[in-house]
Amino acid sequence: MERTRVIIADDESLIRMDLREMLTNLGYLVVGEVADGRSAVNQARELRPDVVIMDIKMPDMDGIDAARVLTEERVAPVVLLSAYSQRELVQRAERSRSAAERSAPVTMRALSRLALVIPSRPNAIRMHVEAAMAAAALARFAEFKDLQKQVNDLAEALETRKLVDRAKGILMDKQGLTEAEAFRKIQKMSMDNRKPMKEVAEAIILAHQVGQG
Repeated sequence: MERTRVIIADDESLIRMDLREMLTNLGYLVVGEVADGRSAVNQARELRPDVVIMDIKMPDMDGIDAARVLTEERVAPVVLLSAYSQRELVQRAERSRSAAERSAPVTMRALSRLALVIPSRPNAIRMHVEAAMAAAALARFAEFKDLQKQVNDLAEALETRKLVDRAKGILMDKQGLTEAEAFRKIQKMSMDNRKPMKEVAEAIILAHQVGQG
């Protein structure tokens, strides 16, 4: 089984070392370590980890701003760590999550989970990492389903157009109609019978085939 790939971001080298050891013991694969939020964003863009774990208070770009960028760009789910219990940090992280969810497409709303965790609690880190991973997986699956629906809709539209074009040709040939007149006739039959244009076109084609037979 592939191990979960993690990037650690913290401006304290000793904390990064402790986090690396803790995460490795929990079964995760640490693929990168950085000391500031901007570097975390750049490295995550390059390595595409499964999750980014970062401290809130860092130089250049702090963890909350970096998490917002990673969320907006759909790079990776984020877990924010803090050794502090400052209320303003919690409120700012929550505002950042709410803003990201409002601006993101519905299928991606679960991508980021900004969770305040004390670094010395490995079970809490595991819980939040797994929650963030699950949320990201669900978001990707929802996005895949949405893409699959778009593909199916396109295929249906192409098939409908193909049948309508064929039915138009039959009406133009048999009734001496112009292309525009043939299309309007199919459209009117569709509305009058409350049937999709595809079904009307199929009926015209079938009637033509039966008549030829």
